[in-house]
Amino acid sequence: MSGHSKWSTIKRKKGVNDAKRGKLFTKLIKEITVSARYGGDEENNPRLRVAVQNAKGANMPQSTIDRAIRRGTGEEPGAVYEAATYEGYGPAGVAVMVDTLSDNKNRTVAGLRHVFTKHGGNLAEKGAVAWMFAQKGHIEIRSMETTEEELMLAVMDAGADDLQDSEEVFEVLCPIEAFEDLKHSLESEKISYSQASLAWIPQITLDVAGVNAGKIVRLIEDLEDLDDVQRVFSNFDIEDEELQKLLS
Repeated sequence: MSGHSKWSTIKRKKGVNDAKRGKLFTKLIKEITVSARYGGDEENNPRLRVAVQNAKGANMPQSTIDRAIRRGTGEEPGAVYEAATYEGYGPAGVAVMVDTLSDNKNRTVAGLRHVFTKHGGNLAEKGAVAWMFAQKGHIEIRSMETTEEELMLAVMDAGADDLQDSEEVFEVLCPIEAFEDLKHSLESEKISYSQASLAWIPQITLDVAGVNAGKIVRLIEDLEDLDDVQRVFSNFDIEDEELQKLLS
């Protein structure tokens, strides 16, 4: 299993404390605010609809969602965020992709460079590692919402190219051009998804173990702790035995 799915498993197993939830809310609010620039009506703004669904999946209060939308549409004052993706190398040469939303590029770059250096990695030039990844639509559905068979029927005809059972959730991947059709298919089948976004999926993976496994996990955790970082993806692969050691 690639670093994308393994990292999702690690985060779920470790759980979400109040501090982490606060950071998650900050990231979701930014996404709603940016999405609302293109209109505050969810029905006519697919990106906003997904951002709101993700926020609800994280149990964000409706009042917080509404306020973020108003900031995005200009009804309330707020920062202007710009999206950017950065690339880097982690311990043992692991490739890392970092999606950000920031109102201060210099601050963002400085923070990323500090974290990479701290963990024995480095921030790389554009294009250095992106060729190892493919951008795909990624949707998570809690296993309590449906069965694997029902989900398979709902997503395969809509363009999904992979379905993984990751214990508490099902993870569905699809080409970017099928992303909207896939979400519509789930909605028409009354299957609720908890998270949906574009993800960098590694096409070339690198096995890590022992000390390096712990190092790459700490690197990704610290990157995700940065306020400007929305999502982090890596191409590390790790055996289940090593994964259990990290979770124990």
